[in-house]
Amino acid sequence: MRKLLFENLGLKISAVLIAVLLWLFVTSRGQSEMSHEIPVEFKDVPVGLGIASTSAKMVNVTIKGQERVMKNIRPTDIRVFVDLSKARKGEGSFRISQDDVKLPYAMKIMNIEPSTLKVKLDETVTKLVTVNPVITGTPAKGFYIKAVEVEPKSIVVQGLKTEVRKIGEIRTEVMDISGVEETVTQELNIDASGANIKFEKDKARVTVVIGGKK
Repeated sequence: MRKLLFENLGLKISAVLIAVLLWLFVTSRGQSEMSHEIPVEFKDVPVGLGIASTSAKMVNVTIKGQERVMKNIRPTDIRVFVDLSKARKGEGSFRISQDDVKLPYAMKIMNIEPSTLKVKLDETVTKLVTVNPVITGTPAKGFYIKAVEVEPKSIVVQGLKTEVRKIGEIRTEVMDISGVEETVTQELNIDASGANIKFEKDKARVTVVIGGKK
């Protein structure tokens, strides 16, 4: 048995090497590259801080893999994270490494551009602000608005210090009472107006009390 194992050893080793080379050749064929613009996700933001600005919100990720697999890859299959657990107030630079990119199985990262982001962090604060319901239209002829009630009357907002201090009140979405003849109540969304602010509640219950004909 031992003799059979080592007989023509050179030829056997050569055969194994050829097989390996053929496997590498076959697997390398059909490889392709593609690039995707991927939104950056920030994780582990320190308590009491918020993101004021970033040098880029998207990064270009170039990946490589088998063509038959690559053609089914969607941008949503790729995620890019930036760890801010060690960040401090002010501006800092954060490198994006291959470990920060989550890919489907058997994909290889070829390039990340930009590979470094500048992120500015500022303090976050809370503030109690008044809820102001927005009413449009007029009741039917002979009727009038007797009172407008809102619940809650005020809510707590949270956000960057520079943003929160600008807020004097929070408005609801518009409530149209055109032609109404009786008291009406609606649950309305809070209008964020594009501000990067978090609300204690995102809805308010508005009641318009109608007076007039009986």
